[in-house]
Amino acid sequence: MVYTPRSARHGALLVGTVAVLGLLTACGNGTDGHGSPPASVSGTAGPAQEDSKSPASDTASASAGAPSSSAPGTTVSAGGATSATTTPAASSRCHTSELRASVGRNDPGAGQENFPVVLTNRSARTCTLHGYPGAAFVDASGSQLGPDPTREPGSPVTVTLKPGKSAWAGLTFSNPGISGAKTATPAALLVTPPDEHDSLKAAWSGGEVPVSGSSSAVRLTVLGPGTAP
Repeated sequence: MVYTPRSARHGALLVGTVAVLGLLTACGNGTDGHGSPPASVSGTAGPAQEDSKSPASDTASASAGAPSSSAPGTTVSAGGATSATTTPAASSRCHTSELRASVGRNDPGAGQENFPVVLTNRSARTCTLHGYPGAAFVDASGSQLGPDPTREPGSPVTVTLKPGKSAWAGLTFSNPGISGAKTATPAALLVTPPDEHDSLKAAWSGGEVPVSGSSSAVRLTVLGPGTAP
């Protein structure tokens, strides 16, 4: 038996421990036997900021991109009550076949002739009107007299009409006797409800109207609830 000094045995033990630690380190750092780095999987990563967005910010972004037609408006019932609402759905709109048109009494003032153009719901359902009607003076043969009326600036509201209820728009022009415009006497006023293509005929008994000249403009206001101012 060969005696090994204590210092030599201690040195051999230390060398063995270092070797074992080295082997464990090589296994834990993810390298293979040739020292190559870990493999990567190809793909597309989304932007980091998308992960940090809250549901509230997503909703705000969607609202900012929403069409303007969905912005809130005002609803006015025939009784005068108002409430905030979005633009009415097409299915709730009053169609030409559900309405009756008429022209109210003249309310002249300051050299102006002012007539209410009235649309009345003659159907059995509640429907809505929003914006400006169309209008045109015609003679007995149906030929148009003068240009289409222009629109007075205004804020359109949604008027809800129960059966039998009405909405009106103001039709205004300068008195031809004062303005000197060329005139004609219509037989009727054709009225087209908002967003409709077919017209209604309302008898005209308001006398001469301007049809040409520098002061021949006829103007229409937005629809409001009721039958007159």
